[in-house]
Amino acid sequence: MISFSIKCKNIIQLGIAVCCIAMLFSCGGTDSNSSNDMYVFVDDYDREVLVPKDPKRIVSASPAITEILFALDAQDKLVGRTDYCNYPAEALSIESIGGINNLNVEKLLSLSPDLVLVGSMVSENIVNIISKAHVPVVVVKEKDNFDALFDNIERIGVLSNKVDMALRLNDSLNEQVSSVKRIINVADSKPTVYYVVGYGNGGNFTAGGNTFINDIFNICGLKNIAEDIKGWNFSTEALLDADPDYIFIRKEDKDEFMSTAPYTYLSAVKKKKVIPIESAYIDLQVPRNVEGLLYIHNSINNEEK
Repeated sequence: MISFSIKCKNIIQLGIAVCCIAMLFSCGGTDSNSSNDMYVFVDDYDREVLVPKDPKRIVSASPAITEILFALDAQDKLVGRTDYCNYPAEALSIESIGGINNLNVEKLLSLSPDLVLVGSMVSENIVNIISKAHVPVVVVKEKDNFDALFDNIERIGVLSNKVDMALRLNDSLNEQVSSVKRIINVADSKPTVYYVVGYGNGGNFTAGGNTFINDIFNICGLKNIAEDIKGWNFSTEALLDADPDYIFIRKEDKDEFMSTAPYTYLSAVKKKKVIPIESAYIDLQVPRNVEGLLYIHNSINNEEK
């Protein structure tokens, strides 16, 4: 998770710049939307935001939102994205507004957006600064539960005027998830699993029970050994004691993990049941979560045969 912080001095400078730009907006009449072209949208900060019904110039300050906009075939509306919005590859051709922890508000406003969409990692303070420039800014956060993915797709579909595309995408994704649910063995005992987010001297990090990743494991008929924790910290002792049947890990970390003590004592390591996975499948709340779910299910299913 990327932390978001801006020094007070920078915030003051941004505030002055935004005020100046806001005056230009109000005097120059750059906003051509009439009241009939606008509606009120309640975002994830419970703010009522007046937004355009059919935005033409969207800036996304969230990799998850950018990916969803592409999945909805709304990429032609995107005029700005962050450095971390790198999927699909076509997103790299869109103008960047900087990183998430050093978002360039002046650059963002220079793109003349009629809608700004931000996610979980942008602070409420920055949202307020952008709002002062009379630009609609809507917060759509990633949520703790898997089913929220479908709600976020629907909400972004509404915001980008791609409602039909959102409904079709959700129908397709739901059908793929249902296909897994229909064939899951509902036996009392489930294979246990652990997802490596971080390991080594810096500590162990994994997906606790209050994450959508935990939900993905449940759908796949697996029991997450960290389901009783909230957050991401997990002790080495608890990992060794639980000794999970399967371990999923970012593919770039697999080899080092399997040769690092004390993880070498784990049964999954000894039995070569450490399964590499593309991190983007489940690290962001995006349509690719379903690909990740299918990959996890198929990996375990092939192992069990």
